[in-house]
Amino acid sequence: MLYDPKKVLSCIHNTYNIIGRQRHNLPVYVFFRTFARQSNQVFRMMKIVFATNNAHKLEEARQILGKRVETVSLRDIGCTDDIAETATTLAGNSELKARYIYDKYGLDCFADDTGMEVEALEGAPGVYSARYAGEPQDFARNRQKVLREMEGKENRKACFRTVITLLIGGEMHQFEGRVDGFITREEHGTGGFGYDSIFRPEGYEVTFAELTAEEKNRISHRGRAIEKLCAYLNS
Repeated sequence: MLYDPKKVLSCIHNTYNIIGRQRHNLPVYVFFRTFARQSNQVFRMMKIVFATNNAHKLEEARQILGKRVETVSLRDIGCTDDIAETATTLAGNSELKARYIYDKYGLDCFADDTGMEVEALEGAPGVYSARYAGEPQDFARNRQKVLREMEGKENRKACFRTVITLLIGGEMHQFEGRVDGFITREEHGTGGFGYDSIFRPEGYEVTFAELTAEEKNRISHRGRAIEKLCAYLNS
């Protein structure tokens, strides 16, 4: 939540006490001016850490979360640690990253993990999407591996999934975003990153890599997960 309802009620009570018995004879603006002074801390901007240094992810989150939330990166809090992602699920990895930051720095934070899941490959690459072709991480090799494994397969269904873990006030909440689509038979487009050039979202005739950043963000799996996070913070 962006603010504590109990603090808001306390703020209103304090305002009435300050104005005193004369409040019925005072202009309305006096009440609101006094309330504004009292509420300065109650309605202050929330600061939350997004456990990433990926500039694209950070900008997307900032655009969706808006001006009421100050979203900062790992670099902004001085964290240069390589946080291990050893879980076997997207939800598990996002929780590992969020808990690492919350436990070490004591800051409200959220983390994400994303994977592409191909139906004909029994859900692979999934949680291993970033290093599907092995070390070092190389998405060109990852894409080529997927295309090789998909040769001769008619079922091209796939999806991108993002799971976000939020730790706020010690409580954990998770949000998922998903976009369905298909694996193309060859690469198309030069935009985006990761598997974008071999993934065509459902309802489109082009790959993610052929969409503009604005077009992709409107339907992206991560964007959908962040929208759910935003709705929770504003509830």
